[in-house]
Amino acid sequence: MPETLPEDVREPLEAALEDLRRGSAGWGALTIGQRVTVLRGVRRAVAVNARAWVRAAVRSKQLSEDHPLRGEEWLSGPYATLGALDAYIETLERLAQGRNPLDGLRIDRTTSGQTRVHSFPLLGVDKVLLSGFTGEVWLTPGVTPGDARARAGLAQRRPAEGDGGIGLVLGAGNITSIPVLDVLYELLAHDRVTLLKVNPTQDALVPVFEKALAPLIAPGFLRIVRGGPEVGAYLTANRAFSQVHITGSAATFDAIVWGTGAQASRRKREDRPRLKTPITAELGGVSPIIVVPGEWSAEDLRFQAEHVATMRLQNAGHNCIAGQIVLLSDDWAQKDQFLAELRRAYALAPERPIWYPHSAERMAAAAEAYPDALVLADRLLVELGEDDDPTAIATTEYFAPVLGVQALRGTGQEFLDTAVAYANDRLQGTLGANVIVDPATEAMMGAGFSRAITALRYGSIAINTWTAFGFITPTVTWGAFPGNTIQDVGSGIGVVHNALLLADVERSVVRGPFRPFPRAVSILRDGGRFTILPKPPWFASSRTAAEVSEGLTRFRARGGVLALLRTLVQAMRA
Repeated sequence: MPETLPEDVREPLEAALEDLRRGSAGWGALTIGQRVTVLRGVRRAVAVNARAWVRAAVRSKQLSEDHPLRGEEWLSGPYATLGALDAYIETLERLAQGRNPLDGLRIDRTTSGQTRVHSFPLLGVDKVLLSGFTGEVWLTPGVTPGDARARAGLAQRRPAEGDGGIGLVLGAGNITSIPVLDVLYELLAHDRVTLLKVNPTQDALVPVFEKALAPLIAPGFLRIVRGGPEVGAYLTANRAFSQVHITGSAATFDAIVWGTGAQASRRKREDRPRLKTPITAELGGVSPIIVVPGEWSAEDLRFQAEHVATMRLQNAGHNCIAGQIVLLSDDWAQKDQFLAELRRAYALAPERPIWYPHSAERMAAAAEAYPDALVLADRLLVELGEDDDPTAIATTEYFAPVLGVQALRGTGQEFLDTAVAYANDRLQGTLGANVIVDPATEAMMGAGFSRAITALRYGSIAINTWTAFGFITPTVTWGAFPGNTIQDVGSGIGVVHNALLLADVERSVVRGPFRPFPRAVSILRDGGRFTILPKPPWFASSRTAAEVSEGLTRFRARGGVLALLRTLVQAMRA
C-alpha cells in the first residue's frame, strides 16, 4: 500500500475504514425490515435538506440563484434521490413480506425473444403525471421469466460471491445525485457499506450530503471523504475494499487499473493490472440522436429541435449521456426545416458557464477540428459536410456544448438501419442512444423498427424521450451495453440504479410521447401516446422549469394535492 500521503491526510482515511469495518458487521446483522427503517430515515433527511442541496449545487456550477436553468439541480439532485429511495423501499418491503420484487409486474418477451420486465410506471402518480412515458428492462438472451423472478433481489435475497465487505465509490463530479445513488446501489444490491470519495468539483456538497445521509453515517454504513487524485490512488491501492466503483472517464479508469506512463502500457499488454480489487464503472461516450424522417408539423419540428438542443445543453453539456451527434436523413424533405429549427433552439437556449474542469480546452479542440462550425453564443454546432472528417466528433466525448449533425442516405427503414449501423460501428461508447420517430412512421416500419432497436448496442435506449429520463427512473437500469472488459472498458462495466434489483441485465428502453399536451390529443389517431405533460420541465426552453422542478420535488418529498395542482398549472405555462 502506498505511504505517500501526509500523515494528517492518511490517518482520517484509515479511521474511516476502521469505522466501516465495524459498520459492515452492523449492516449485515440488520433484517430487511430494519433496513427499510434506515432507508426511511434517509428519505426524511434528504427531503429536509433538499433546498440546501440545490443551493449548494447551483453555486458549485457558477449559476445565480435566480438562473432559469436552476431547475436542473432539483431534478438531477434531490428529486432523483427521493425517487430512488421510494423504489428501493418498495422492493425491500416486498422482500420483508416474503414477496418477490417482480410480483404484479408484466414480464414478457421482446420480438427477439429476450425476457423483458415492464418496470415503469408502477405507481399511480407516475401513471398520471408521466402518462405516455414507459420503461422496460431487457435481460440477456437465454434468461427466462422464471429466471428473472428467481434472481430478483440480488444480495437482499442471495448474496453472491464478492458481495459484502466495504465498497469504494469514486464519485462523479457533474451530477449531484450520482454519488448518492451509487452508494445506495452498493449498499442494497451488494450488501457493501461504502467509503465515498467525492469529486473535488462537489466538495461544496459534502456538508449537505453529511446531513442528508446522516442515517447511514451514524451507524457506520457510510463515510464521506474529500481529496484529489492522490487520495484516490491511495484508496484504490488499499486492500480493505472488496469492490471499486467509478463514474468518470475511460482515461481515469485506465489510470486506476493499469497506472500511467510506459509501465501502464506494459501492464496492459501483459494483462497485469495494478488494481487487485474488482471494479465496475460508468464512463460515458458519444451518444447518438437518431431522427427518423417523417411528415411532421411545424410544431413538431420546433418541439423536437428543442428536445435535441436539451439533450446537448443540459448541465452545459457536462453529462456522460449528453447527445453529441444528430443522425438525420439527407433525403428527408423536411431536413432543412428541421435544421433551421435546431439552429434556432440551440442558439436561444439560456447561456450558462462552462464550469467543468478542462471542458473549455475540449471546446477549443472541437473548434480547431471543425473551423467552419457555427459559433452560437457559448456553444458549437458542427454540421458535417461531405468533405468533413467526422472522426473527431464521433470518437471524442467533448463533455461540453458541442453538437454535431451527420446526414446519412435513405428514408424509412433504410435510413434507420443505416443510422443504427453508424451508431454501433462509428461512435465511441455504448452507454445511451436516442431515437425520435413519429407514430405513423414507426407503425409503417412495423417489425423492422423493433429489429432496429434490438440491433442498437447500447445500455440505455430512449424513444421519443432523452436517455436522461432512464437515468432518473430508478426502476430501470443504468450502464453500458454488456461485454466490456478492463482491457477495453468502453462506456463501463456493470449497472447501477436498478431498484428492482434485477440480475442478468442487458439494457433498458424508455419511451415518451412524440407530442406534448395538448397537441398529444391529435396523435391518438396515429397510434401515438397520450400525455398530460406539456413541455417537460427538463427542456432547456421551458420558461417555468425552475418552479415546476422544485414543485415536483416537494410533491415527491411531502405529497399534497393542492401543491401538485399549482405545479401543474405552472407547467402549462412552459
